[in-house]
Amino acid sequence: MDIKTDWNKIRQHFNKSFSSNFYVSVASVDTENNPTVTPIGSLFLNDNQTGFYFEKFPSKLPEHAKHNPKVCLLGVNSGRIFWIKALFKEKFSDFPAIKLYGEFGEKRKATEKEIARLNRRMKMTNGLKGNTYLWKKMEFVREIKFTRAEKINLGKMTAEL
Repeated sequence: MDIKTDWNKIRQHFNKSFSSNFYVSVASVDTENNPTVTPIGSLFLNDNQTGFYFEKFPSKLPEHAKHNPKVCLLGVNSGRIFWIKALFKEKFSDFPAIKLYGEFGEKRKATEKEIARLNRRMKMTNGLKGNTYLWKKMEFVREIKFTRAEKINLGKMTAEL
């Protein structure tokens, strides 16, 4: 999978993954070189092999970014109908999962455009107490630059993708 030529497909996949899971998994390495995974519900991919997430709740990822900026993201489309169709046909019509590899960038103040993207995504839950707690007053983002993408291989069920 080529990160530049397949970038639009990758972005579409991560949008579907978020729709079915409400998060993506972010793998990083701690100061003792132990791998660790964090769920992130505010990841956005830009149109140039970069992305960002809002850094309000993660406490370990900022520490890991200082020690080792390498990162791997996993987006899984967990839609039930998507999986049932694939199991019935013995092949997937689209990627079931994609890994993105890259490096953490700096933490910085979020732009108005980035905040607007978050508000659009969370619009459906506007007015709920949990929405206010989790996604209001998001001020800072951390950028990620992606260098490589990898589709998950499930044998002949993903061979044609």
